[in-house]
Amino acid sequence: MHGQERRYHAPLLTPGTRLVLPAGVKAVPVQDFYSGPYLASAQSAWPYLTATDGTTVDASIVPERRAPTRIGVLSGFAEGWYEVHHTSGRTDRVTWDARELPFLWFYGEFGGTNEAPYRNWFYTLALQPFSRNPYSRNARIR
Repeated sequence: MHGQERRYHAPLLTPGTRLVLPAGVKAVPVQDFYSGPYLASAQSAWPYLTATDGTTVDASIVPERRAPTRIGVLSGFAEGWYEVHHTSGRTDRVTWDARELPFLWFYGEFGGTNEAPYRNWFYTLALQPFSRNPYSRNARIR
């Protein structure tokens, strides 16, 4: 398995930053990430994802600080790309070969996690194309 992570932080990452993906992408949330991660049994159409507090959120919009963590494995990429549209007007476009890297790991930590080492202050969005589902062997699937 291989992949390459790109991580966004403040001051570039702000509430209202948007993540744009190709049509047809599906999202499966990762649950209990800090204590024993596993994939949820149901997937949804992007941009909807179940956050760690159980609420369904529009994961394409970066929330205000103290929002619940959002973690998921995204798939269904006919084309490998995403765009991050920053509130400053800047846009970052990342492309990859979706045949080689068909999964995208999505991790949004927005200061709502009291678990060590974050303690409600970490504010980041990490995106990582992967060659296979990173949870298919090592995490329990319910």
